[in-house]
Amino acid sequence: MWKAWTEPERLSKWLGPKGSTLGAGKMDFRVGGTYHYSFWYSGQEMWGKSYYREIAKPERLVYVDTFSDEKGGLGRHPLAPDWPAEMLTTVTFHEQGGKTTVNIEWIPINATDAELAMFENGRDSMKQGWSGTFDNLGEFLAAARS
Repeated sequence: MWKAWTEPERLSKWLGPKGSTLGAGKMDFRVGGTYHYSFWYSGQEMWGKSYYREIAKPERLVYVDTFSDEKGGLGRHPLAPDWPAEMLTTVTFHEQGGKTTVNIEWIPINATDAELAMFENGRDSMKQGWSGTFDNLGEFLAAARS
């Protein structure tokens, strides 16, 4: 599971909501490093960037997640301009009996009142998007095992 989250060639096979495709990506996987990537969704190219704050193999990843532009600068969600510009993302992995449970927590940082309200109102949308993402991950892992 750790490799699926930390190696760009594996991430490109599953990361993103159903119907999206990960494109170009460049990863510097270390504390202080970044992962800059593009993805296509609903016929639109978007860019994202993660800034790694903590890497505790194989239990925990902590990074700031942002929308980006093609050059790596800070961007805004193209479909929701009041979405928080920065999200502190914590991913934990708990292995037991040969299975791994993944937990993700997001906290808006440096957010305006409008961004915080958008985040709170967007929880159902996040659940839907990440349900599809986890479906993609499950399919990727099943294919990797066969």
